[in-house]
Amino acid sequence: MLYAPKPTFLKNDNVLCMNEQALHWDDLRVVQAIAEAGSLSGAGRRLGTSHATVFRRLNAIERRLDVALFERSRTGYAPTPAGEDLAATAARVETEVLGAERRIVGRDLRLSGTIRVTTTDTLLMGLLSPIFAGFQRAHPEIVLEVAVSNQLFNLSQRDADVAVRPSPTPPEHLVGRQVGTIAQAVYAYAGDPPDAWVGPDRHLGYAALDAWMAGQGVNERCRYRVDTMFGMLAAARDGLGRAVLPCYLADAEPALVRLGEPIPELATDLWLLTHPDLRRVARIRAFMAYVAEAMEKVWEQERSVR
Repeated sequence: MLYAPKPTFLKNDNVLCMNEQALHWDDLRVVQAIAEAGSLSGAGRRLGTSHATVFRRLNAIERRLDVALFERSRTGYAPTPAGEDLAATAARVETEVLGAERRIVGRDLRLSGTIRVTTTDTLLMGLLSPIFAGFQRAHPEIVLEVAVSNQLFNLSQRDADVAVRPSPTPPEHLVGRQVGTIAQAVYAYAGDPPDAWVGPDRHLGYAALDAWMAGQGVNERCRYRVDTMFGMLAAARDGLGRAVLPCYLADAEPALVRLGEPIPELATDLWLLTHPDLRRVARIRAFMAYVAEAMEKVWEQERSVR
């Protein structure tokens, strides 16, 4: 258990006595969570507990330290100077703990254990699921946990061990390799391509496609917007309009026809990434090599079709 001693001085007959109070790592986590969230409910969600429990823990910490760590108001909890100090300490301790954990895991040379992979829903369904299945059959003692999200997980904090992501510029603190380039093109219902368009909703956060559609002057013909690529594919398939879709996904849909060549400015590199501390872990190394080789075969097949 990590702790930081806090000296308390008691004066008795002109004699100072020191009584050490242990400040545990869990206490630091509570202070850090409240400081980052700005509220008890937000801190509770981060810690996986109720706001009432966070409230009791904070009161106990402040009583023990005999200092106010937060200023309470109707708008939330703002850290006092003492609270800021403890929150900063908690962040430093967390960084050290997670770094030690990654270094220890990095010494694991066994082809067993768990790998947590993060990727997008379209990549999982359109490309990666059969590849992951093949890897699991080849290495039955390795458990794959797949986290589907359009947000890049923090690999430094072990939210995931490996990321398979489209990105023009992957984070510099990660290591890995480019495993292909995702081509995109305009698709429409094969029976009678409409003149209307399907576009990304703002919550999809697809700035490059937004810019392309604006540059092509088709935004005013966009009558349907959706916040997932699968939703855009379904809309185009059901005749709601033309849509820009990943070729690996839309080419496999018999109800769709590709209208023209892939759009060069929307081509996106696909990356296979991990944290530097994990790249020598046997199961991580085996997984990344397997996925990279399988992806190369996929792209070779796609190039031969074109």
